[in-house]
Amino acid sequence: MSTVTTARTDKAGTRLTIPIAALAFVIALAVQFIGQAKIDLGIGAIIIFPMVWGLILGLLVSIQKFKPLGIDLQRVAAALVGVAVLLLVARLAFNIGPSLPTLLKAGPALLLQEVGHLLGTIVLALPLAVLLRMGKATVGATFSLDREPSFAMVSEKYGPDSDQYRGVLAMYVFGTLFGAVFITLLTSLVANWKIFDPLALAMGAGVGSGSMMAASVASITAAYPGDQDAVLGMAAVSNLITTVLGVYVGIYIALPLADKFYRVLTRKRASREVAAAGAGAGAVSAADAEREAAQAEENRLFRERVAESSAEMKLPLWLSLSVLTVLGIGTASVAAKGLSLSIVLGYVVLLALVLVSIGLAKVTRKISAIVFITTIGAYVSSPWFFGAEALNGAVKTVDFLSIATVMLTLAGLSLGKDIPLLKNIGWKIIPVGLVAITASFLLSTVIAEFALGLWH
Repeated sequence: MSTVTTARTDKAGTRLTIPIAALAFVIALAVQFIGQAKIDLGIGAIIIFPMVWGLILGLLVSIQKFKPLGIDLQRVAAALVGVAVLLLVARLAFNIGPSLPTLLKAGPALLLQEVGHLLGTIVLALPLAVLLRMGKATVGATFSLDREPSFAMVSEKYGPDSDQYRGVLAMYVFGTLFGAVFITLLTSLVANWKIFDPLALAMGAGVGSGSMMAASVASITAAYPGDQDAVLGMAAVSNLITTVLGVYVGIYIALPLADKFYRVLTRKRASREVAAAGAGAGAVSAADAEREAAQAEENRLFRERVAESSAEMKLPLWLSLSVLTVLGIGTASVAAKGLSLSIVLGYVVLLALVLVSIGLAKVTRKISAIVFITTIGAYVSSPWFFGAEALNGAVKTVDFLSIATVMLTLAGLSLGKDIPLLKNIGWKIIPVGLVAITASFLLSTVIAEFALGLWH
């Protein structure tokens, strides 16, 4: 992500944290009070959770023109989202430990279903993008669901001025704006069909995006409440595997495969264009030069908009964690219908886990904090740790969906700055993005269902 963002430490960021935190607090508590809504479609039911309401309401506040939300406020919200993800992962880690026996039994299935996340977007979304004539942006948009690491992969291979790079940004913005909402509806519909093992659905939920995974898991646990712990643990591990292996798989397998597939599908069209160019090379050379110059200028303006919208705001860690703790305890208390000492103790445990993991990540410099959070959290909540019972008792009082509500509310408040980018790219990314998310989730779920049948 370093190729498209510039981080800055700004005293204004600290000053603006309180108003954005207050706004997020009001929205998160309001949507938590509203609760979930169930819509029966006949072929299945769709459940809309408070975190989705939070994302939508935050976005509406972010883009409204009556009293515009300044871009610096949006950057503060985005900075808080990055830390909120760590708290969400910490909470999910406490579902991995108790579920380790189940996870070990599903080991081969867990690895095999990752093929679904790899091939889902390439097999279905890429041909659609070719059909819609997205050009070389097709490769960047469809080799994965395009989260942060994808920028570095494509920039290194094709350059930041390439169409492939613009394709990555298109899918990233689409996934950020609509991914959590759409996958909530999709998973809710599929889970209520009751034809898939809940563990297979949980594996499918691990698409490599924390917000999408949380949204998807919420729908699965609503359909299978008795399997909540196993589903949460399985989804967290699947998401971690997708995230950790994603860089290596993307560089050495997914990106080259998408590029080759794109070339195969466009070979005939390219041959016709070459023949036409050869027949009238002299006549069209001036037009080509003018078109290339216009494209270069468009790319330059596009990069400037990207840099402006994606500039990061650095906040002190103590401030981010303090704000998120207040927001989290508030929403968790609403979810639990009352504030309790256990919720406060649960947050103390989560904060300790996050701080220790961030410290270890800084010491090692090669292992991310998320890996430490997941590993340590899984161990201290497992049957093999002597204090697991006490820790689990405290942390389980913190509803993980309440943390997701805080995270997505802040994400919504940060998204107004990204709307111009999506408009610039055009409507074609919408059907391609919907197909990519659907294919990744469904294909990995089907593979996981088959694999679980073999190893159970």
